[in-house]
Amino acid sequence: MHILVVNTSESTGGAAVAASRLVDALNQHGAKARLLVRDKQTDRVTTVAIPARLRLRAAFMWERLCIWCANRFRRRGLWAVDIANAGVDVTSLPEFREADIIHLNWVNQGLLSMAQIERILHSGKPVVWTLHDFWPVMSICHHPADCTRDAKRCHDCPQLVAPHARDLSWRVFGRKRKAYDHAPLTFVAVSQWVAQRARRSALVGEHAVEVIPNIVPITLFHPLDKQQARLQLGIPFGDRVVVFGAARINQPMKGLARLIQALRLLMDNVQATTEGPSVTGLTLLLFGGCKDRSALARIPCHCVYVGPVTDSRVLCQLYSAADVAVNASDYETFGLTLAEAMACGCTPVSFDQGGQLDIISHRVNGYLAHYPSVDDLAAGLKWAFEAGLSTEDQHRSIAVRFGEEAVARRHLNLYENLLHGRKPQS
Repeated sequence: MHILVVNTSESTGGAAVAASRLVDALNQHGAKARLLVRDKQTDRVTTVAIPARLRLRAAFMWERLCIWCANRFRRRGLWAVDIANAGVDVTSLPEFREADIIHLNWVNQGLLSMAQIERILHSGKPVVWTLHDFWPVMSICHHPADCTRDAKRCHDCPQLVAPHARDLSWRVFGRKRKAYDHAPLTFVAVSQWVAQRARRSALVGEHAVEVIPNIVPITLFHPLDKQQARLQLGIPFGDRVVVFGAARINQPMKGLARLIQALRLLMDNVQATTEGPSVTGLTLLLFGGCKDRSALARIPCHCVYVGPVTDSRVLCQLYSAADVAVNASDYETFGLTLAEAMACGCTPVSFDQGGQLDIISHRVNGYLAHYPSVDDLAAGLKWAFEAGLSTEDQHRSIAVRFGEEAVARRHLNLYENLLHGRKPQS
């Protein structure tokens, strides 16, 4: 079975990491998979770069220009939406022609236009599209928040500067509906929460939405010696350690401000009760990009900030050094950092909405705080410190549900069903 996985980047962003891991897992379990990308960043032989760099760059710039003009020459919304009005044709490539299944992932920012997506969908090959965010089932946005216009047809998009009845969202929605009509398309949601939200969209229609999570490579993420990991990071071994990370840790939706408030509440409570970790015995371990470091000055405890991290070995060290992994986001489609941290033995704490619900069982292997309660987030941190969960049990829980073999087998079963004309159940 030949699988062509398509993603804009090979290694930048969560979707890229997920797509690359999927290709590796599929190749390890009997399939012949390749990753087709705009941006190739390694020398992996299973990754193929599209040979159209100048056209790809022009497509990217043209799309941004059209959005900028539609937004009355303002920057607001310039990066929040994609309209897929330009891209490159991949159907003529040999990798596309030899594939039995086409598996789309994150294909925005000039990789595929709606015209080319329609060509792929009606090429005669079964198409699977993983929802790393909601763009494939929305119109132009990636995260709809509370907007429900997609249930009928997007219009008056709140992401635009000047929304109106027949704005960009209305037009792109129509293009997508035309492209998806009668196409052999199956959506894959990375969590139950994503699937439930996606099924409300009129664009999904009769297309099935399967739930298959992202892969956590258990060969890469496993508990290391905690004392050694802390020694290398300059963290006192006796400290209680919280790890928090994101692509951009100061992005408001990621919730660093809420975590800082929760840490302050936890420490105030400790000082009042003289129980739990002391003020000098708590360390916050941070990783990810941070354009405005003024937020770090408000952290009420010892902080170790290591900057952006892409090396899995370094991530494994960070997770292994910590006791608790926190995700304070408004929501996550999956919650990959939580799952990776659990595989390294951490106890996860997060809010009770989003893909995290597929990872955490409340007060069993982690804590789900009521969104957006900072008080409950602080209570979750206290519970996690005192729970004393086994690192081996945490690792085993992730391996069984999200390990390479488990997730690869689910994808292979889906592909086999599609190739034999057995339509998945929505």
